[in-house]
Amino acid sequence: MGTQLQQQMTLVPHGGLDGYIQGVNRIPVLSAPEEKSLAERLQTEGDLEAARQLVMSHLRFVVHIAKGYSGYGLPQADLIQEGNIGLMKAVKRFDPSVGVRLVSFAVHWIKAEIHEYVLRNWRMVKVATTKAQRKLFFNLRKAKKRLGWFNQDEIEQVASDLGVSPHEVVEMESRMSAHDQAFDLSSDDDEGNSNFAPALYLEDKSSDVALQHEQSDWERNASQQLSRAMSGLDERSQHIISSRWIDEQKATLQELADHYGVSAERVRQLEKNAMKKLKLAMAA
Repeated sequence: MGTQLQQQMTLVPHGGLDGYIQGVNRIPVLSAPEEKSLAERLQTEGDLEAARQLVMSHLRFVVHIAKGYSGYGLPQADLIQEGNIGLMKAVKRFDPSVGVRLVSFAVHWIKAEIHEYVLRNWRMVKVATTKAQRKLFFNLRKAKKRLGWFNQDEIEQVASDLGVSPHEVVEMESRMSAHDQAFDLSSDDDEGNSNFAPALYLEDKSSDVALQHEQSDWERNASQQLSRAMSGLDERSQHIISSRWIDEQKATLQELADHYGVSAERVRQLEKNAMKKLKLAMAA
């Protein structure tokens, strides 16, 4: 299912990352009953169209998670692509009878794929992060005259040959000589060991990504609802509500009364009526 589905879908950001993100954010979020129905079709019938809808509706969630790994110096589009692979694996294994939402189940699979990608590339990223460092990295091995550390004369000679400073040669040699650290703690590591493995700090566990995404989605929907409700008010009511509740510099009743040439009590009544209309429109 995974290979067939991947062939049918364009899950890799093409034509600009911003455009891709805007596109996936426009895809509607599935309700719980819709999600369960699609998952059951996939599980019992192997329905690829159901799988496609499940994946597409959760692409925005992958983008949200991938942003949390931007500090590793890796292309955001690649992080999203790896996360999308994890999402497809999650969709394939999702059991709707368990009673949890797909977004909660998929977190593990999305992060697992992103973690693998980060770990595959982290060594290379740390060794050479700029064009000059990459040039030094690929030429330093050829420049070595013997095994072991350079002496001062060799450092000066390599720096002169490659057109870099002696300090950069020393730093790059140190990076190249460093050992990769295991992702997990070895079996003989005790709990009091202060040298924590990447498995303990690669992921930020201080926040619930699913909850953050849900909150962000709720705020966006609420903002859209408010905008539609405001458009149903007359121009004066819109101005009063904006001035009293939305604008950074809030206006007083008297300031609005002076602006419209009416009493402050009249402005208060207009504000009250406008608020009632907004609540009704947003509840509809």
